[in-house]
Amino acid sequence: MFGSIAGRYDVANSFLSMGIHKWWRRVLASHWRDLPRDRPVLDLCSGTGDVLFDLEKHFDSALGADFCLPMLQRGRERRPSSHFLQADALQLPFQSASFQLVTVSFGIRNVESLERGLSEIYRVLEPEGRVLILEFGQPKNVLWRALFNWYSQYVMPLLGGVLTGNRAAYEYLPETSRLFPCGGDFVTILQRAGFGDVHYSSLSGGIAYLYRAKRPGKV
Repeated sequence: MFGSIAGRYDVANSFLSMGIHKWWRRVLASHWRDLPRDRPVLDLCSGTGDVLFDLEKHFDSALGADFCLPMLQRGRERRPSSHFLQADALQLPFQSASFQLVTVSFGIRNVESLERGLSEIYRVLEPEGRVLILEFGQPKNVLWRALFNWYSQYVMPLLGGVLTGNRAAYEYLPETSRLFPCGGDFVTILQRAGFGDVHYSSLSGGIAYLYRAKRPGKV
């Protein structure tokens, strides 16, 4: 499904989000600027590379990994100098404690086993390493949630289908967002996976959530 929309994915994202996703990425980036430049970082579920490109502005060694090869190929077309790797989030091909930071943007809800995916993120993080997860959720305000759900269920599939030729993909994506645990519920999941110092912020009234956590321990 993701392979079929890879060629028009970035255009569709910008149009359907009305550019708000760029502000979300700036908020995400504000939480890694205090980290040292010289230690490796990983963007997991990297897609066509938006967040990877942001990471490259700050870190000397940044890698994007994704399961979907057409998405990665599109990312390489956009920036041939970037480093992409096809990899399974449930079995990452990296040694333990390889990265000081792992980012996941709008991809964790699509991992087949959330428990195993978080376990792999935990494994490849250094002690005191940081994970930043940006993901869709549900607004808490009743009226805002109703408007967002109407847009997601009716407008997004229609426009997404026109822009990419795959309406079904844009019916699937809002459904996964609606069902994915958000806010405090996802914080509990992160804590059960072993992460500490877990916090979250809601963005744009709860359309998206940013989660911040660390792998406990000493470097």
